Amino acid sequence: MKRNLVILGTGFAAFSLIKKIDTKHYDLTVISPRNHFLFTPLLPSSTVGTVEFRSIIEPIRTAREGLTFFQAIASKLDTANKTVQCRNAVSDEVFDVKYDWLLITVGAANNTFGIEGVRENAMFLKEVADARSIRTKIIDNFERAATPEVSQEERSRLLHFVIVGGGPTGVEFAAELADFLEEELAESYHDLVKQARITLVEALGQILNSFDADLSKYASEVFKRRKISVLTNTPVKEVKPKLLCLKDGSEIAYGLLVWSTGYTATDFIKSLPFEKDKAGRILTDGYFRVPNEENIFAMGDCARPESKAFPQTSQVAMQEGKYLGKLFNRMIKKRTPENLGEPFEYNHLGMLAYIGDEKALADLPVAKSSGFATWIFWRSAYLTRLVSLKNKVLVLFDWCKAALFGRDVSRF
Repeated sequence: MKRNLVILGTGFAAFSLIKKIDTKHYDLTVISPRNHFLFTPLLPSSTVGTVEFRSIIEPIRTAREGLTFFQAIASKLDTANKTVQCRNAVSDEVFDVKYDWLLITVGAANNTFGIEGVRENAMFLKEVADARSIRTKIIDNFERAATPEVSQEERSRLLHFVIVGGGPTGVEFAAELADFLEEELAESYHDLVKQARITLVEALGQILNSFDADLSKYASEVFKRRKISVLTNTPVKEVKPKLLCLKDGSEIAYGLLVWSTGYTATDFIKSLPFEKDKAGRILTDGYFRVPNEENIFAMGDCARPESKAFPQTSQVAMQEGKYLGKLFNRMIKKRTPENLGEPFEYNHLGMLAYIGDEKALADLPVAKSSGFATWIFWRSAYLTRLVSLKNKVLVLFDWCKAALFGRDVSRF
């Protein structure tokens, strides 16, 4: 008899498991407000049209034959009756889903650190809808700035693009935006681009804090040459509709503010009675089982093994999903994971980041590199990690199209 496995989420961890698990022995039910898998490492590229949105998503309904999908948000968990209460993401209708086995992999929410005004005034970069909104906002600001009646002060504000957070996402978005300004927008908006500014605000002492110090320094030097202003040791106090207020008392007028400062637990994860770490992540054993709960597993950005904390990256989530998929397949005959091999071990393959102007960084266990050749490696690495042949072909086509004809500056 097949086991009913309910999976909450459609991120890297969930998608990797779905691809690995043996559906002859498991009925898969996936619940998520997002009906597709998103290749997030290329999300910054989609904000300016280097790649198109459709090229980096994969429909979840077609991920495996026989998979059942509900576009809904998990709101409550009843472990006694093995039931997940869900709210339809389209109609708000509430319904219950029964499970034999449950995998919680709902990811994490944008972390605002409780700073006033962030959610109301900033834009985030986590979903395709976020990238689309940012892309529209960039063009809208240039169109508004082109209006003759706009004052010079207002024009300067509209064309000031501010990113808070100097991690990979913030840095890569700043790099892609700089490319877009210098290449396509310079042809379409001429003198306006000369007035455009990009500012990257980081609370710590350097950008790309998780990278090798020399690579971080190199990225800062490249940004300086490209006139991207980098403000380190600069914590934010408050965000107003047109002003970013810093803790030192100064203010930065902005036309677009993108907030990229890491993640925190979702409301659903906060509501669960399981033991959690200081960051709000569910603590599991080495096999991703939730302690003292029957047949409940958790992994990805919302959880971590109690023995070791892993970074909240797609690389970790992908490895976890593949591991647990294989483990579930071995548990068909034996219900105890301990008899089926070693607990999960993360294999760190390194970190990559695009810094613009056809330059990238590679912080690998075997070597550190930067520059044009590393940019070729960066593209090659991500091309091979895309989850389907369709995605690979579309992304490669997008890159060729952008190189030959430029990015599209239309608003749509």
